[in-house]
Amino acid sequence: MDRLIEAIRAKKNPTVAGLDPKLSYIPQSMLNAAYSQYGKTLEGAAAAVLQFNKGIIDALASIVPAVKPQCAYYEQFGWQGMRTLEATIRYAQEKGLYVILDGKRNDIGTTMQAYAQAHLGTTEVAGQALPAFAGDALTVNPYLGADGIEPLLPVCKRYDRSAFVLVKTSNPSSGELQDRTFADGKTLYATVGGLCEQWGADTRGEYGYSRVGAVVGATYPAQLAELRRALPHTFFLVPGYGAQGGGAKDVAPAFDERGLGAVVNASRSILTAWQKTGADERDYAAAAAKEAVRMRDDIVSEIGGIR
Repeated sequence: MDRLIEAIRAKKNPTVAGLDPKLSYIPQSMLNAAYSQYGKTLEGAAAAVLQFNKGIIDALASIVPAVKPQCAYYEQFGWQGMRTLEATIRYAQEKGLYVILDGKRNDIGTTMQAYAQAHLGTTEVAGQALPAFAGDALTVNPYLGADGIEPLLPVCKRYDRSAFVLVKTSNPSSGELQDRTFADGKTLYATVGGLCEQWGADTRGEYGYSRVGAVVGATYPAQLAELRRALPHTFFLVPGYGAQGGGAKDVAPAFDERGLGAVVNASRSILTAWQKTGADERDYAAAAAKEAVRMRDDIVSEIGGIR
């Protein structure tokens, strides 16, 4: 997690741009060019997504420390979309960005190990260790308990990667399960948060945070504050800012006294900034950059800077 924190400190920006492109977000001229070359096919759609992503990455590389592709937006275009996902990861990393793969993967034993190798490590082929996606971090679902998390940890250590465990998510119905209380009086989300502290205990870095982070939504600021107090060594990935309704005051409790401890995600508000502001479609990336700067300044002013 130190690599992400160092990037946040260097850019004075605790935000991550979600790369969750829908075809409706992409300028029509860009779609037309891809369809002209590949047809109105999955390959044409995936090609347009890649060009759109490259433009966004070029515009944001000097502003944000990280990007977060959500795997589902690429899987919907089949293997062509997965090829675009891999190319997007490589391009972002070449531009110096930390890449959080939002796959919410979970299974047990060797199956979870395979997920970890695919998304964070390498795959052995005829004696060669080959990277498949090789992101810098992966979101994971803890519902299967330690059996679904522990196979991930050696891969994280070996390849200097991290994981973000779903703890208190930003969606409206999250409380149906996550707010349930056990006999000991602890909620499910607090229990999972405590496990994150345990799972990452031997991987704490220079800034005091471990490789095992937590996903905690901006739409529940009271729980965000509660978890920040309870989990001093767990770095937070905070969705829910912007289009989902969270603001700077809502995310502020995620941060420690140094202005560290969390990275806040926004996707739709950045990717569709050109449409919301009425900008020319040729200026879609510039509009995204302007919104990313606005978001950065909004949050940094609320938390009092990054030290």
